[in-house]
Amino acid sequence: MGANSSSLLRQFIPPKAKWSVDEIPDLTGQVMLVTGGNSGIGRETVKVLLQHNAKIYIAGRSESKCMEVIKSLETETGRRAEFLQLDLSDLSSVKTAAEEFARRESKLNVLFNNAGVMWPPADMLTAQKIDLAFGTNTLGPFYFTKLLLPTLIATAASTGTKVRIINTASIAGQMHPQADGINYNTLLDGPARRKKDKVYIYGQSKLGNIIVSNELARRYADQGIVSISLNPGNLRSELARHETNPIVHWIVYWVVSYPVPLGALTQLWAGTMKAAEGLNGGYLLPWARVGAMPPAAADPAAGKALWTWLEEQVERFEAGN
Repeated sequence: MGANSSSLLRQFIPPKAKWSVDEIPDLTGQVMLVTGGNSGIGRETVKVLLQHNAKIYIAGRSESKCMEVIKSLETETGRRAEFLQLDLSDLSSVKTAAEEFARRESKLNVLFNNAGVMWPPADMLTAQKIDLAFGTNTLGPFYFTKLLLPTLIATAASTGTKVRIINTASIAGQMHPQADGINYNTLLDGPARRKKDKVYIYGQSKLGNIIVSNELARRYADQGIVSISLNPGNLRSELARHETNPIVHWIVYWVVSYPVPLGALTQLWAGTMKAAEGLNGGYLLPWARVGAMPPAAADPAAGKALWTWLEEQVERFEAGN
């Protein structure tokens, strides 16, 4: 077995966690935002952060679903999260959400880019006609983060501490063909995209998460930003809801997956522990272990190229095209 295969296997079957959420310090006074905080590891992340006294925003598409979770978490923790309307597949919603957050808060200590979609059907696109997986998992979070950067940077300056951007990727980003990197011909709808299977398309979007995380680290480290990407592990969540093959769904959900609370460990460690401040541009594995960066994500040229493409899409949207 090669070194890379061995590394992947250790992520499918991780060693026992050595860190517990009981080690999280008191987070009183900190403001944190969790995209997709109404389900899966997002909900678990919000729950633990509330238990440690942070002020939390849950950013999600469905107000009714998010409010239901906010009420249930208030019962569980005695603390109430805030709701922020956000649909990452529509840049109009992303812009509105960032503007609304800025109206309500002057600080942001940690942004958890947690939300994502897995294996959507090929005919599903974003509001701006981008592949749904790449638009939701990579472009949407990029734009949201970019719009929140002034608040993050101001928080770092006013508090004299590091602020964090935690980007939830996937082992799929490592399993994506590294020689392909980001195949720009497949990001807009067309024959090249339709020829690729959903595993390829999804893996590419999660590789994009890691590349953007690294580029954020390069560009904003001197302004108090710590950007970390991670593989949360294979989990029994709703992420694989688009899988229509019941056998594949059963295997994904029961055979190679772990309970959701374990999946939240890595991003909780990255977002709350002092040691994570020294991992700007780092990549974490389950459960809260430092890992090797996928080769395609470590290339600064790849980071610059993807950043340029993403900015072009944002500029096109803002110009009304």
